[in-house]
Formats: sequence, C-alpha cells, structure tokens
Amino acid sequence: MKIVRIEAIPVCVPLKKGMTAKTAHGEHVTSPYVIVKVHTDAGIVGLGEATISGLWSGETQRGTVAVIEEYIAPQFVGTDPRDITAARRAMDFIIKLNPFTKSAVEMALWDIAGKSANVPVYQLLGGKVRDRVRIKLVVWARDVPGSRAMAEQHLALGVSCVKVKTGLDPETDIARVRAVREVTPRHIPVTIDSNCGWTIQQAKYCLRALADLDLLLAEQPIPAGDPAALAELRRDTTTPIMADESVFTLQDAWLLSVHRAADIFSVYPGKHGGIAGTAEIIAVAKAAGLRCTIGSNLELGIGTAAMLHVAAAFPEVDCDTFPADTIGPFYHDGEIVTRPLDLGPPYAKVPDGPGLGVELDETALARFRVN
Repeated sequence: MKIVRIEAIPVCVPLKKGMTAKTAHGEHVTSPYVIVKVHTDAGIVGLGEATISGLWSGETQRGTVAVIEEYIAPQFVGTDPRDITAARRAMDFIIKLNPFTKSAVEMALWDIAGKSANVPVYQLLGGKVRDRVRIKLVVWARDVPGSRAMAEQHLALGVSCVKVKTGLDPETDIARVRAVREVTPRHIPVTIDSNCGWTIQQAKYCLRALADLDLLLAEQPIPAGDPAALAELRRDTTTPIMADESVFTLQDAWLLSVHRAADIFSVYPGKHGGIAGTAEIIAVAKAAGLRCTIGSNLELGIGTAAMLHVAAAFPEVDCDTFPADTIGPFYHDGEIVTRPLDLGPPYAKVPDGPGLGVELDETALARFRVN
C-alpha cells in the first residue's frame, strides 16, 4: 500500500453561543483548524485533524496547509503509510516544530493502519485497558455570576468533575473558583487551569487562598520554560500540580520529571506531534512515577477520537482520578464526522470502529471549509 495524495483542508467551526472560551490566552470564538486526508492506492483514506492555534503552538491555518503541501506531502507520496516511525523521522527532519500539523498527518497514518488491519487504533497500541473515559467540563474565565451559572449548567448534565479557568486576575480568579465550589457538591472534584497566567508569587498567593477547597489539581499555574520555578511552587502547596503548556516535547517531560516539578502530565496527540509521541511522554511519566491525563485544544471529532484511543490504551493515563478534557465537540456548533462521538457526561465512550472509528461528513466539511 502506498500514499498517492495528501489533502490539507482548512475549516472554520464556530463555538456554540454562550459556550465560547475565555482563558488567560485570550478568547476562542471560532476554531480555524485543518482536516487532513491521506489517500492510498488501496482506496483507504486516513483522517487527521490539526487543532492549530497561534496562541498555543505558534501554528496558523495557512501555515499548516503550506507545511503539509510543500514539505510533508512531497516526502510521503509513494511511501507505505503504515511505516509510522519512518514517517515521524521524515517529518522531524524536513521541518522543525509544528507539532499539531505533524500530529494531523501521523493521526491519519494510524487511521489507515487500523483500517487496513480492520482493528481500532487502541488495538495497535496494545489493546484497551478501559472502555470509557471520565471527563470534566470547563467553566471559562467569566465574571463570577456567569461562572456560577455555567458550572450549574454543566452539573445539570451529570458531569462528575468541573474545571475552572483562572490566571487573569488573582482576586477575581479566587472569587470565581469559590463561586463554582459553592454550587458544586463536595463529592464532585474541582480543578483549576491558569494557562500560564500567574506569576509564581500570584500562584503561591492564590493556591494558599484556595487551600480549604481541596482542589483536585492546579493546571499550569505559571508560564512554561522554568521547571525549577514550577518545582518551587509544587513544594509550596499541597495542591497537586499538572503540567500542560510546559510539556510539549519528550525533553520537556524529562526535565520536569528530573526537577520533580509536577504531579501529573497533561498529554494529547496534537501537542506532542502525534500518537506515538504521546506514548513516549507517557513512558517518561511512568518511569518517574507520575500520572497523566488527556488535555485538549478544543478538538473536533477526529482529534477527540485520537485522544480517546490514547486514553483507552495506557493505564498511566489515569482519567478515573484526573478526568480528561476529551470534550471539544461539546463546545462546537457543528461537527465534521458522520456520527458524533458519545462524550457523556460523565464518561466518554471509546470508539470501536476500525482505525480512529470515525468517518468524515463531506457535507459538513463543505459547509465549514474556507478558501
């Protein structure tokens, strides 16, 4: 089997009214992503999704299309799509960085490999250790009444964990978290995510002020790039620290583990350049005695399916204790797969079809496609 063509299709999918995202990184109203189709001479088409964001990884929609069309596709046409290790090496050689772009192509190769063997991707990763993935829903960084109302809305859906966005202003952040905790039953855990928004001094202050709430974890309280500072913060608080923006690469994971800077790694294929890269980082966490959970960049159905396969295949991805963010389609006003994923809450179901277990809705793709 050989690759004959790779398509990079730009799409813009809006978020639902009232569900648009606001974090320390800014506001997210529309998702300008890229859908990838890898065509083979066997008639099998692999699907991938690049959930690119200039604020997140520095990748843009036009840049992703250009990288795939001008750099990756010429290298891949005529090669066997099931040679995933060789494909990863080729992408890393031909162009640096661009993890979400590379992940979309690599994701499509896993999809082809699964479809050609008539097994789900999780089977190719060693088989599944769980059928369902516990999820959490996110309360964006709104005013206090709006945050309280959004938490109540999520709880009414049956979610068993709530994440609150912080990192904008310490006093408002504290008030927002307290308001959410007030309406959330004590048996339902609450996490916070500052998206690098606090200084280390602000983080220490806020985590001390919130210590009585028994937060499940604090996600990326301070900026990435200084594992020693994150380790200092971890020693200052009893709240478990989760690394997200600070763990993109295998080297990031190693440095964080050496510094004992985090208790949990937030992992997912887009951030790590693909499913195989995610597996490598999970292995580092395992060696260091750390746990992982699945993070998110508000994926659509293809990207979310890939995340669910990873969550299903690795016991170190402890979504039962630290619920996952496999919830991107929940926030979008539209989908590009024919059969929406079952995301719960409180649990998302792992798709069982061959490959990623999703099929592209060509009508929806035409609706959201942009020039």
